[in-house]
Amino acid sequence: MDRFEIRGGNRLAGRLTIKGSKNAALPMMAAGLLTDQPFVLRDIPDLADINNMVRLLGELGCQVSRQSADDIESPGGVFTLRAVDESISHARYDIVRTMRASICVLGPMLARRGYARVSLPGGCSIGERPVDIHLRGLSALGADITLDQGDIIARVPKVHGKPGRLKGTRVFLGGPFGSTVLGTANVMSAATLAEGTTVIECAACEPEIVDLANLLNAMGAKITGQGSPRITIEGVKELGAVDHRIIADRIEAGTYMCAAAITAGDITLDNCPVDALMAHMDRLHHMGVTMQWDAKADPMRASCRITATRGLKPIEVTTQPHPGFPTDLQAQLMAVLCLAEGNSVITERIFTERFLHVAELSRMGAQLYRQGSTVIVSGVRKLTPAPVMASDLRASASLILAGLAAEGPGPTVINRVYHLDRGYEKMELRLQSLGAEVQRISERDEATLAPGVA
Repeated sequence: MDRFEIRGGNRLAGRLTIKGSKNAALPMMAAGLLTDQPFVLRDIPDLADINNMVRLLGELGCQVSRQSADDIESPGGVFTLRAVDESISHARYDIVRTMRASICVLGPMLARRGYARVSLPGGCSIGERPVDIHLRGLSALGADITLDQGDIIARVPKVHGKPGRLKGTRVFLGGPFGSTVLGTANVMSAATLAEGTTVIECAACEPEIVDLANLLNAMGAKITGQGSPRITIEGVKELGAVDHRIIADRIEAGTYMCAAAITAGDITLDNCPVDALMAHMDRLHHMGVTMQWDAKADPMRASCRITATRGLKPIEVTTQPHPGFPTDLQAQLMAVLCLAEGNSVITERIFTERFLHVAELSRMGAQLYRQGSTVIVSGVRKLTPAPVMASDLRASASLILAGLAAEGPGPTVINRVYHLDRGYEKMELRLQSLGAEVQRISERDEATLAPGVA
């Protein structure tokens, strides 16, 4: 397994272009199953999750091609899909287990093909994320849902022996921790081909849902209300071709904002979705970080300069559904707050067990005290290098940020960075371009350098 070795203490400075959004791309790629016409997405990042979705769609009867961008500063490559065999409707566990977003093929396949068999997603290191809300929503649209040997089987009932359609209805998608993003994507995608009007109440308001709705509308769907808790979909009989550029990745942008903050750096982010990051930027502002962008530019594709100095202020932050503070930036902000002057309070309301990075940050000298879903961060003067273990995607980013700021002899060694490759494209190269001393070490490299091997 690859690992990162980081020698911290450098002030990061320079310019980066934010990649296309992984969390927008995955449900959009699944939406290609809603049509047999050419389907093109632009600014697709080169990530492990994207590659796995390409494999899955290929198994589901689609011709898929993907042209990656050669330049690491490009927002991404081009993804092209066309469904050529709609008789294949089984998303097998071997692929589905690699990423939870595979569940997004369920709604589109069910609506277009009338049948879908999708393996239940596997476990998750940041806590339980059940799919019962997805199934409840699809069932409300008229689907027959059963479970068999770990697979979800969904069927659209036939009418007089002929293929039927899902039926528009009112659907409530609220759960114990608020709305569900992937559940909203699944039900909204399925409802585009349903007969009649569907109203989704307590829909997710995330920018990725807005972008998915815009894509579907460009294909001929009739969706209104995206970005609000109530989305209305008037079903159509078919969807057509599309060529769509996805939004920039707000989580990647927020992570590099944290990199500027924790290193007292000066970083300019191009293609930066500031309009989708207001809660995160508000917290950084209260810590003493300066952010500047052109108010006349597209707020989803702005150039934003982030500058910081030593002596960050402590804050309180609570994760919430959008437009609140995103849970996917909680770990990164915690790393920054480890060096703030005073006590900060972080409360996790989305995934209450999302704190596996706490023990690893403590190995680097952080003073963290957890009680239930809250962590008290008592700022220290410096972090020190140590070997640590990444547990999930955003925890990996948190430990890298801490490594960038750590001072002392020897490097910070971050093991199991394969998690990182799910959501950050070539992060070590992008950080190197900003002046960081970070190196990826693979098992192959070690075998080449090992002495005395015959």
